[in-house]
Amino acid sequence: MPAIGRRIVTRNDAYGRSGAAIVDEPRVRGITAEIWRTREAVALSANERAIAPLEPPPGGSVFRFFHVMPEGSGPAMSSEEREELYAHHFARMGAAHCRPDTSRHPGMHRTATLDYIMLLSGCVTLLLDDDEIDLEPFDVVVQRATNHAWVNRSDKPALLMAVLIDHPEAYAGGAAT
Repeated sequence: MPAIGRRIVTRNDAYGRSGAAIVDEPRVRGITAEIWRTREAVALSANERAIAPLEPPPGGSVFRFFHVMPEGSGPAMSSEEREELYAHHFARMGAAHCRPDTSRHPGMHRTATLDYIMLLSGCVTLLLDDDEIDLEPFDVVVQRATNHAWVNRSDKPALLMAVLIDHPEAYAGGAAT
C-alpha cells in the first residue's frame, strides 16, 4: 500500500478546550488502512443540496473539497477587518453560532459533527485551543466537535477534502479505534 499521512484525532478536555488526543500512523492491514470507525452508519438525506451550508442536515452528512488560501494572499487587513470578514463568511454559511471562541484566530469554529479531513495538496496548519499541528499532504484529521481553524502560512493554496457527519454525540468524545 502506498504511504499515507498521519492520523490526527482531536479531543475536548474537561474544560471544553480542544487539543490533540492522537497523532500517529494509521494501522495498515493488507490493502486497507483503517483511520476511524463509528458504531453506526449514518443515513444520507435524499434532499441534500448541491452547495451545503457548513453543517450537514440533522442525521445527514456533507462531503466536500475546500481550499485554504495563503494568509498573505489578500489585501492587508487590520485584526478588526479580519474578524469582520470571518464573521460575514460564517454567517453566509448559516454558521454564525459555530464560533464560540475566536480569541486565538478569527477562523476558529466548532460544529456538532464528526469530520474526516484530508490535506490533498499544499501546506496547512490545524489550530486547536491548546495545539498547533502542521499538516502534510495525505495527513488525516478526525475532528470530533472541537474548536479549530485552518491556517495557510505558505504562498500557495491548500486543497483539503472533508466529510462532515451530523453527530450530536461528537461533543462527548468517543473511544479511539
